[in-house]
Amino acid sequence: MMLSGWGRYPQQECVLKTPRSEADLRALLSKGPLIARGNGRSYGDSAQNENATVDMRRFNRMLAFDSAAGQLIVEAGVLLKDIINCLLPRGWFPYVTPGTKLVTIGGMVAADVHGKNHHRDGSFGEFVDWIDLLCGDGEVRRCSRTQNAELFAWTLGGMGLTGVVLRVAFRLRAVESGWIRQAILPAPDLGVAMRLFEEHASATYSVAWLDCLATGAGLGRSLIMLGEHARVEELPEDRRRAPFRTPLRKVRNVPFDAPSATLNRFTVKGFNAAYYFRNARRGTQLVDWDSYFYPLDALAEWNRIYGSRGLLQFQCALPLASARAGLTELLRIIARSGQGSFLAVLKRLGPAREDSLSFPLEGYTLALDFPVSERTLALMEVLDALAVAHGGRIYLAKDGRMGAETLRASDPRVPDFLAARQHFRTSRFQSSQSERLKL
Repeated sequence: MMLSGWGRYPQQECVLKTPRSEADLRALLSKGPLIARGNGRSYGDSAQNENATVDMRRFNRMLAFDSAAGQLIVEAGVLLKDIINCLLPRGWFPYVTPGTKLVTIGGMVAADVHGKNHHRDGSFGEFVDWIDLLCGDGEVRRCSRTQNAELFAWTLGGMGLTGVVLRVAFRLRAVESGWIRQAILPAPDLGVAMRLFEEHASATYSVAWLDCLATGAGLGRSLIMLGEHARVEELPEDRRRAPFRTPLRKVRNVPFDAPSATLNRFTVKGFNAAYYFRNARRGTQLVDWDSYFYPLDALAEWNRIYGSRGLLQFQCALPLASARAGLTELLRIIARSGQGSFLAVLKRLGPAREDSLSFPLEGYTLALDFPVSERTLALMEVLDALAVAHGGRIYLAKDGRMGAETLRASDPRVPDFLAARQHFRTSRFQSSQSERLKL
């Protein structure tokens, strides 16, 4: 069948396998290279293999929960959405979550996902206690910080190239309600936005929506959104009796692929200006967890807004020392190109993990979506070069077109990862992305 990531680019005809047991997985492994696939929410081709793409969604049981330690043990195909629906009413929420709840836990491990709290808490791997990994020799190994530690480290962010994740034990945080106390801080330019991030470094969550088509004195105009899990005493009286009861959001569908001309300089510029001024005065308010963490999940198949050719996301991380200069150059080039995005996100990142291919490094990350076109592909080559020149790296979970040379120029950990691949004999795990990037 034809497969793609969430970006719908590149599309590829793949043989899709749907195993139901570890025995089925071992049988597939004996027949040649494969790659595990969760819910298909990585953007590019990291979960595609032409000859054997293994759908892990039937490995979807929650196995055990320790309420004293907040530790949950699940199979790799369990969706984050189902965990939240089950455990939030009991007072537990994931320590780290990406921008969608429609991901599998195995996928979260493979990408070592980060969220709006990376500056304080790090990525998902910081809260993973152990992983059961099906290795290239057909054996299942338990990997943790004390057992098979090197394999454990490279599996976090390793994009499925060290083995098939079978089970994961990870910790959740205790919360008192399903509400987030959100504060919106307007920033008229990039300098103010970065200053606000630094001034509010103690906030649990922080993220900025950014107007990537603003120019001149308004370059980097942003709305910084801070968040804290609301305590019961902070809720209105009528919500305290059921602090985890929040409004059920209606999910709307995008019924067709938008025409390619829908997203252009004028429509995006108008949307961005209206969004900034409409939200700049909102101040502090209570927001339900679903709206705060997963605003796009309310629009099913929102990727169709970008047209039938699909979308590309550019996401880079820039080190703290060069972030201001690098972001300024990136935003100027994007604004001049006129290929703006109404989904532009800026986040502050905390310390990097150097013993894995985990994406974040201490500094800032910028993410923007673009409709696929020849102009976009050319623009992203320019953006890649700029990120590399400023000491940055590109997020593999969002990549569907980067070259192998760019990866090596941006990430000095690649040779060590390749050596680990050879040491652990992981050649049976290959994706279209790993072939393209010569991993």
